[in-house]
Amino acid sequence: MSKLSNALTMMQLLSNKRKYSVKELAEILEVSERMIRIYKQDLEKAGIYIDAIKGPYGGYILSHNFFLPARGFSKYDILLLKSSYELLKENQDFLFNKEYQQLIDKVSGIYKSTKKKAGSVILKEGDNKYKYNILSKAIKEEKKVWINFLSLDKKAKERIVHPCDLFIYNNEWYVSAFCELRSEIRHFCFTRIIELKLLEESYKI
Repeated sequence: MSKLSNALTMMQLLSNKRKYSVKELAEILEVSERMIRIYKQDLEKAGIYIDAIKGPYGGYILSHNFFLPARGFSKYDILLLKSSYELLKENQDFLFNKEYQQLIDKVSGIYKSTKKKAGSVILKEGDNKYKYNILSKAIKEEKKVWINFLSLDKKAKERIVHPCDLFIYNNEWYVSAFCELRSEIRHFCFTRIIELKLLEESYKI
């Protein structure tokens, strides 16, 4: 397959939200691990950002839904249409004055609608996206995290953890982390995490 086909195939694999190691992707696509890293760079240049998780549990994961950039109309396109229309009106043989004006109105309407829809997503402290961003940052920077979570008996408990992996199980996000209190890896469901805070203290895997 071509470089573009391989990059799109890699994007399709990652879109199922599963974490793949670089080695796994290289074996599936039958290319070198270096090429997998190049595909990642190329996809990110196109606005499709892939998270790279470090350590023995590391790999690539596409954490958020993505949309290919939509082609819309710009203010320049509308000005160009209007300028062209003024020139065409001077030609007495031009028979599509009404239709051309309707076209300008349609394009202007699409442009205005696109501007209204545009906007950034606001992350709230209770949202899974917010939790993902904090934990992903902790994994990348090897930082400890303080969490306040609900145990199975519905009691709030505090822990200092070393996040090492993020994954989805039964449509729920989880973080695998070394718990300092229990001295072992535990899996915490995002929906049970009430609060979390990225700490300055580092850890080593």
